[in-house]
Amino acid sequence: MDFELLLIDRIDAIKKIIHKYGEENFVISFSGGKDSTVLSYLIDLAIPGNRIPRVFINTGIEYELITDFVNELKEKDDRLVVIRPKYPLGKILKNYGYPFKSKEHSQLVHMYQQNGHSKSTMRYYDPPDERKRYGCPKVLKYQFEQNIDLKISNKCCDKLKKEPFNNWQLINDKPYKITGERIAEGGLRASHSGCLVIDKGRKLKKFKPLNPMKDNWIEWFIKKYNIPLCKLYYEPYNFQRSGCIACPYNIKIQDTLNTLNELLPNEYRKATLLWKPVYDEYIKIGYRLKKYPHMKK
Repeated sequence: MDFELLLIDRIDAIKKIIHKYGEENFVISFSGGKDSTVLSYLIDLAIPGNRIPRVFINTGIEYELITDFVNELKEKDDRLVVIRPKYPLGKILKNYGYPFKSKEHSQLVHMYQQNGHSKSTMRYYDPPDERKRYGCPKVLKYQFEQNIDLKISNKCCDKLKKEPFNNWQLINDKPYKITGERIAEGGLRASHSGCLVIDKGRKLKKFKPLNPMKDNWIEWFIKKYNIPLCKLYYEPYNFQRSGCIACPYNIKIQDTLNTLNELLPNEYRKATLLWKPVYDEYIKIGYRLKKYPHMKK
């Protein structure tokens, strides 16, 4: 595979889309993670001297090393903007519920807890043969069969990230969002082909230049241009993804908690306080999490 040709293709695609819709209409969603850092460098490579804002949402549950990294960048780059959500996490969890397994699962359980079964929840709970692989895992089907004490919802990401970002776009008249989302990340993103997200009115909503790029290309690009990343991605942490602190959506949550307990004990304590009801349920049913790591003093 010729990584240079793939780079030329991405640069051409970025130039074409930004020229077509106008640089002044774009904003970059910047999380401080690996992919968004690569995205920012790639945009600068394609459009030298661009003034596209990079908006970072400090949700209050970001890793401290991520916020440190973003603040260091902000001192050197006045295009970086830091915003905060309207509501704190505690209020969101109380009003809507906790994230569990995935955004899709959480959304459907929330629907079931609100109104019982619907066509959408049944398609997930008892999918047709051709959709069995996308159906609810057997170990989690009880959440569609009985009333459980744990309130579940996908609103956490919406309220902490999506809504404040959309509000910033509206206030600052930046209708087009550029994100570092990739198919290779898996989950729902694996089904989102193409680099453009168009709404029902045939208007551009989102541009995802990295969507088709695989992990090996991302690593090649970082090495080629010597791109500095947040410390979380280096020894001794060796994170592959960052996101919110030990988010329950993380399929390797046990490994993450082990690492936090060993290397970032303050954030381990924070995570086990924030997400305790979900972690307890995971341990109870033997899903993703076997036990809490023994807390270090």
